[in-house]
Order: sequence, then structure tokens, then C-alpha cells
Amino acid sequence: MKEQVSALMDDELDVDASGHLLTALNKDNKLCECWATYHMIGDSLRGASHLNPDFHQRLMQRLENEPTVLAPRRKSYKPPLMLSAAASVAAVAFVGWIALQQQTQAPTPAAPVLAQNNISPESVKSYLLAHQELSPENNMHAAYYVHPVAYAGNGN
Repeated sequence: MKEQVSALMDDELDVDASGHLLTALNKDNKLCECWATYHMIGDSLRGASHLNPDFHQRLMQRLENEPTVLAPRRKSYKPPLMLSAAASVAAVAFVGWIALQQQTQAPTPAAPVLAQNNISPESVKSYLLAHQELSPENNMHAAYYVHPVAYAGNGN
């Protein structure tokens, strides 16, 4: 219905054929407000003003005559810088305390024990041959055989 009101204002709708629209405008207050709003928009786009020439002068005079209200300004709450610094220090202290608790609860070995390497070269060779399909080079269909080598400090 609003599209028809707009078309009637733009002379795109025949007045004689739009009797139902004129009847609706007389009965419906919302359509009547729409009509007035569309006219006000059109007037402002064309630069036509229905205000009295001294409107601006009277408005400024009325604003000057209004009483001044003295009220304190609203303060927006901003947390102080020290508060955020204290929160950061507390967070670091908490994480440090948790780490210290975990260190004191973990058992510490008396002396480090080094494991002896008792793996024979044949067992390594058979292990590598058995698991060669899991090798990353498996896509190239090449087999790489690794032969373990040991070095003894005495020259053997």
C-alpha cells in the first residue's frame, strides 16, 4: 500500500483509477502519516522549507532562556594502572606457586643411572627390515638397509 502512496505522489498512478487508495488514506491514520512523511521528505530534498524565516532566531532565544542545570559529570570507571599491574603479578605468582608445588611432589632419583646398550646389530637389522614399510621413503619404493656401526676408543 505504501508503494501505491509513493506512486500517487510521483504522479505515476492515475488519480481516477486510485479511488480505493484515496478512501484508504481517509480511513487509515498510518497511511495518512506515511503521506505526510513522504511529502516532508520530498520537500527537504527539493530544499523547500515550511519554517518561518525567524525560526532559527526564536529557537536560539528559547535555548538561551532555559535554566542551566548544574549537575556533576558522570565518571566512567576506569581501573587504575596499578590494579592491572597487581593482577598480572598475582597471576605470575600463582603460576610459579603451582610449578613449585609440582617440583616438590616429583620424586628425585638419587643418582642418574645410565642404561647399557645391549642391542645386537643383528636385532637392529631385523627390526629395520620388518618395519621398512612404515618408512617415509616408502613412496619411492626404495629399500635402505642400515648397518649399525660401533666405535671403541681403544682402536678396535
